[in-house]
Amino acid sequence: MDNLEEIVAAAVADFARATGPAKLEEAKARYLGKEGSLTGLLRGLGKLPAEARKDAGAAINLAKERIEAALTARRDELRRAQLEVQLAAEALDVTLPGRGQTRGGLHPVTRTLERIEQLFRSIGFDVADGPEIETDWHNFTALNTPANHPARSMHDTFYLLDDQGRVREDVLLRTHTSPVQIRYMQDHVARHRHLDVMPEIRVIAPGRVYRVDSDATHSPMFHQVEGLWVGENVSFADLKGVVADFLRRFFESDDLKVRFRPSFFPFTEPSAEIDVAFMHGALEGRWLEIAGCGMVHPNVLRCGGIDPERFTGFAFGMGPDRLTMLRYGINDLRLFFEGDLRFLSQFQ
Repeated sequence: MDNLEEIVAAAVADFARATGPAKLEEAKARYLGKEGSLTGLLRGLGKLPAEARKDAGAAINLAKERIEAALTARRDELRRAQLEVQLAAEALDVTLPGRGQTRGGLHPVTRTLERIEQLFRSIGFDVADGPEIETDWHNFTALNTPANHPARSMHDTFYLLDDQGRVREDVLLRTHTSPVQIRYMQDHVARHRHLDVMPEIRVIAPGRVYRVDSDATHSPMFHQVEGLWVGENVSFADLKGVVADFLRRFFESDDLKVRFRPSFFPFTEPSAEIDVAFMHGALEGRWLEIAGCGMVHPNVLRCGGIDPERFTGFAFGMGPDRLTMLRYGINDLRLFFEGDLRFLSQFQ
């Protein structure tokens, strides 16, 4: 009991010399651990006379409190010292300009789609949408594509499976946005059947389509914009005027050469491919096919609920992906779908 002050002083000195948390815990064990000097005194209280035990116990507890207070104070000092070292190592100069945060932007194909929609809206076209999972009837039959047509081959089309893993022949991923034209015609007729004169149909249908094809200029998923104008006395001359005017405005060139080359599509008759000429560069003077078009086949009009004896119409379909490649000088379609920020950031 005569050594209590010496024990407290020694503990405080050892704690002060501890250079880290581990060393501090070692010093604590020498005084407050199971074999510590203060713990030994507490065990010896039972050997003292009853009258001396109370005073001795109070003195030991007071010494213990002083040691624990010194221990806590040293822990706080070490913690603050460690924090100061960390702050010094991670110093921040608040006078430096902040790092600018980059902003996202629209995909180049999205930019092209918005531009196409804007140009056609300016001449009175509506924009329509439809399901990407289509019925065989809307995707093929209603578009005058018979059951034995090559386009229905599983090599060209993504069909879906039923619960038993069998191919469903009535449901598929749409191969073009033309089914939207059928749905739009049917809805248009239903909305205006009470009128004596049906308003004209002028609509484009942009969206994703799917075909089993993949190379530098083709992708299993790509985009299309289909257009439809149906009314009384709509002619091929109207078709040429609308398409040629759109292409010249899209490419911002009044001198753009556009030609219509005879072709075949089951849903139009007569039909044509639409070509544009390269105006400069190594390919100057050469032609590139960018779209297809034609007068809507009477069978397609009937499937849309429209009388082909009274109404005529034209349709066209183009690939926004290809238009984007031409507009921005991109030579590989796959760049659009790889998500490489080095490529995409050029269009922001």
